[in-house]
Amino acid sequence: MSQTVQHGPAASDRPLSEAYDTALLDLDGVVYAGGNAIAHAVDSLDAARSAGMRLAYVTNNALRTPDAVAAHLTELGIPTTAGEVITSAQAVARLVAADVPAGARILVIGGEGLRAALRERGLTPVESADDDPVAVAQGYGGPELPWGRFAEAAYAIARGVPWYASNTDLTIPSGRGIAPGNGAAVEVVRIATGAEPRVAGKPLPPMHRESILRTGARRPLVVGDRLDTDIEGAVNGGVDSLLVLTGVTDGARLLAAPPQHRPTYVDADLRGLLTGQPEVEATGAGGGPQRFRCGAWTAWAGPDRLEVRAGTGDAPDGIDGLRALCAAAWEAAGEGACTLDGSAALARVGL
Repeated sequence: MSQTVQHGPAASDRPLSEAYDTALLDLDGVVYAGGNAIAHAVDSLDAARSAGMRLAYVTNNALRTPDAVAAHLTELGIPTTAGEVITSAQAVARLVAADVPAGARILVIGGEGLRAALRERGLTPVESADDDPVAVAQGYGGPELPWGRFAEAAYAIARGVPWYASNTDLTIPSGRGIAPGNGAAVEVVRIATGAEPRVAGKPLPPMHRESILRTGARRPLVVGDRLDTDIEGAVNGGVDSLLVLTGVTDGARLLAAPPQHRPTYVDADLRGLLTGQPEVEATGAGGGPQRFRCGAWTAWAGPDRLEVRAGTGDAPDGIDGLRALCAAAWEAAGEGACTLDGSAALARVGL
């Protein structure tokens, strides 16, 4: 599907919870961090649901079962059923099941979430390359996954067994910081075998397809904190997205985003679901660079850096300043990534 290059955040005159029927929400960095709810997440999601928006939680983390994820969210004050959770384990299990006979043995390199997803598809998880598996399925297995599991994968793949991976995120957030993710584990097996897995998770189409099949969403809004998984997945799926700044993406990364990483909307946190989104207006250049105004802020691309200034009056909203800067940066970059220095401008808007 061809995509129109986006040159600035879009506007919505309706609250996003009314403009879209289903929010496809990432978890780590959006709803919780280190297991604890992010500020405003619980109240915002409750209000969005009350406004009629369906909520679904879409995660590349294949470790936990949907039941376990739903129980965790419910404990945080977000009532959730297992049917509202979609994992990359479910997406990769569907891929595997389409290629192998019913009941086939699948060598599992990962945790209970992946085993449960394979069983849901009528497949039989096994633990050894000597169990005659017809495929290898690899997903995040947590920090305690034994090193020998990678050897089992390598032995099977070397015999010609096809290899599938739930996702290839190199990192995963934890309560103590950023830890190696399933993508790092996939690299271990890739180095040992020289093989390439079929991958299901965000930003690839199998994960988006799994989300739509399980939710029945007609007008979904992807909500995430990562440009290279959540937002790129939305672009690949041809649907709108909201980037929240509660996770891994900061202002500098957002300004430098190439077209496949540019979100439809930008907001500070999940309260953005409950409001409209302001217009970013292109103003006359007057012989100079094109200028973009959002709220009290005006931004433009200078010769070697991005510039921004605020009008007079009430204290301006820094997120409006970021929206204006995005428009200036993305317009200047066109179909590439903006290389202009935006550090001083971001400091000026408080980000």
